[in-house]
Amino acid sequence: MQTTLSGIAGDPQQPDAPPPTAAGGKRRRSLPWAVIAGWVLLLLVAVPFAGKLEGAKRDTAVDYLPAGADSTQVARLQERLPGGDTIDLVLVFHRDGGLTDADRKAAGGRVAEVAGRHDLVGGTAPRAVPSKDGTTVMYPMALTGLTDEKERADAVKDVRAELASHPEGLTVQVGGPGALSADSQEVFASTDGTLMFATAGVVALLLIITYRSPLLWLVPLGVVGVAAMAAMAIVYGLVQGFDLIVTSMSSSIMTVLVFGAGTDYALLIVSRYREELRRHHAPYDAMREALRGCGPAVLASSGTVAAGLLCLLAADLNSSSGLGPVGAVGVICALAAMMSLLPAVLVLLGRRVFWPLIPVHGSEPRATRRGFFEAMGSSARRRPGAVLLGGAALLGVLALGVLNLPGNLKQEDTFTDKPESVAATETLADAYQGSSSQPISVMARTAGADEVLRRARDTEGVARADTGRSGGGWTEIDVFPRGAPQSAEETAALHALRSGLVRIEGADALVGGPSAQQLDLKDTDARDRMLVIPLVLIAVLLILAALLRSLVAPLVLVVAVVAVWGAAMGLGGLFFDPVFGFAGVDPGLPLLSFVFLVALGVDYGIFLMHRMREESLRGADVPDAALTALRTTGGVIASAGLVLAATFAVLATLPMVMLVEMGFVVAVGVLLDTFLVRTYLVTSASLLLKRWVWWPGALFRRTPASAAPPAQDGPAAGSPAGSRPEPAVRGG
Repeated sequence: MQTTLSGIAGDPQQPDAPPPTAAGGKRRRSLPWAVIAGWVLLLLVAVPFAGKLEGAKRDTAVDYLPAGADSTQVARLQERLPGGDTIDLVLVFHRDGGLTDADRKAAGGRVAEVAGRHDLVGGTAPRAVPSKDGTTVMYPMALTGLTDEKERADAVKDVRAELASHPEGLTVQVGGPGALSADSQEVFASTDGTLMFATAGVVALLLIITYRSPLLWLVPLGVVGVAAMAAMAIVYGLVQGFDLIVTSMSSSIMTVLVFGAGTDYALLIVSRYREELRRHHAPYDAMREALRGCGPAVLASSGTVAAGLLCLLAADLNSSSGLGPVGAVGVICALAAMMSLLPAVLVLLGRRVFWPLIPVHGSEPRATRRGFFEAMGSSARRRPGAVLLGGAALLGVLALGVLNLPGNLKQEDTFTDKPESVAATETLADAYQGSSSQPISVMARTAGADEVLRRARDTEGVARADTGRSGGGWTEIDVFPRGAPQSAEETAALHALRSGLVRIEGADALVGGPSAQQLDLKDTDARDRMLVIPLVLIAVLLILAALLRSLVAPLVLVVAVVAVWGAAMGLGGLFFDPVFGFAGVDPGLPLLSFVFLVALGVDYGIFLMHRMREESLRGADVPDAALTALRTTGGVIASAGLVLAATFAVLATLPMVMLVEMGFVVAVGVLLDTFLVRTYLVTSASLLLKRWVWWPGALFRRTPASAAPPAQDGPAAGSPAGSRPEPAVRGG
């Protein structure tokens, strides 16, 4: 304890350190402890609530659907019908060479056993529906009396266990919407632990490589863990207080954001703190100056991410609108922890936390590693126009890859590993060509249900239609199209039903079901992109304009990140189908990847441009300011970019195609932004624009002093985030 406290007031290795005043020494001792105590109390309160978030997640179809779509209303009405506590299953028995009499007898016996052990809608065993080619027989059935998702998932497991015994060579599968939902629940349940440990491991490895210290990496990693617990507790509170929709997808992305953004902020603060330790005797004073320098840029960068995410509230898609506040809470908690808890812990640990590369007061950082970013700046300065055009052409060529993006992802293709329910769907599609085992669900007012049923049967592309459950003034009608699920024929039938049934007066007919849900997802995502993307751009531009006191510089940064997004999506087109074998792209990928890449990518532009603006304020002309900014922020931006890309790349380890695609696009986009756009294109654009980059602010109207001394190699105290020489990241 005494050693730690002495490190706050003045490192014992620095005998020339002036003793602090009594008031100053008391503040140095008490403030860090008070901050830590506050976080400990917060953590004690947060941990129990954070643990409850898992039970508050909602991964039903409705939670991923558009709030105002017909298919969403159908799903909600079905839940309120008598027997709404049901799940629809299809028991599939298949043999490649054709079913034998023994197969059919075994299938009938197993189905009778299942019917005898579960409550079925109608109370009788389901009838067999053989395929024309004789290879397959299916038994559609609906289990009832299941009140929650856990009971439904357990029922599916029980049915599969009951069908496990069958003749050799006979394939038995359990499919249908209920089985697909249960398989989805199992996949979602496996994501959280895997994601948390994998992300923490990746971040720990990169921090060890960056700091080359056996102790220092533990501090930011521990603080990020505290921020994650606080974020989960706050999100749980929002669920309870405002019925916020939290899905496994939004929870996973929040974890990545907390670790990625939090570690980025830690890299900036620690690198600046190391720098200030060379100028100040006491760690407390060094941290105070570091936070003064880092504060504006870190706050602005976190503000752009939070603002961009909150723009998702305007989305109609439930999963997207719920992701906005969930992600924003994660970023804000990461910011709060890194701006308060991290500094307090570092101050109490003193200089020794940097061992073996302890920054000694009065020393100068080694300059041997500064040449890398200086060389990059020099190459851009020699031919800024050629560099800018070459880089823009490269991004444009990569963006052409979007032409190779596969179509929209079908429901059965949403998993990287094919679950049994998806295999059953494929078996049915092959065996029952020209018909569908998956009905289109139509809900109509009971008074007009007969007319809706008649019109549905007469609709082109419909094989048959049957009346289902009724209750609360509504009647369910199952419509079986001739086309396979999500085929062009079925989609045409869906459109025909919606255009025809809506005209029946007094019926209030709504068309839903799994295929209608996928169609509504596609249409709503297109509408959300048209609304949310402009909102994100406006929010980011306003924050950048306020920080940089310019309109041109923010436009340069925003155009750059939009170009990066296009190139990253193009790379997705070159990898998703040819390399990964994905059958489609999730409809929500363009919007969500845009929000993340624009909001997160602008962060690094803030660090670069803020430093450049400071150099301009000190009298340097724009070319010198731009090159100094690149030289002094290059290392920390590179380290932060690698960490952020790695954390999003962890999403690729999860068994969901949507998250793999998201992780890939954001990771490669961050790398492009870090090593191409920030280092070359933004610098080259600044060199070409010169003082016009600050238009119409005061720096544009100000003529740099011709006799102004050249910018110092090292940043001055009070300079913005990221303004330390690159070697300071590594130590020494």
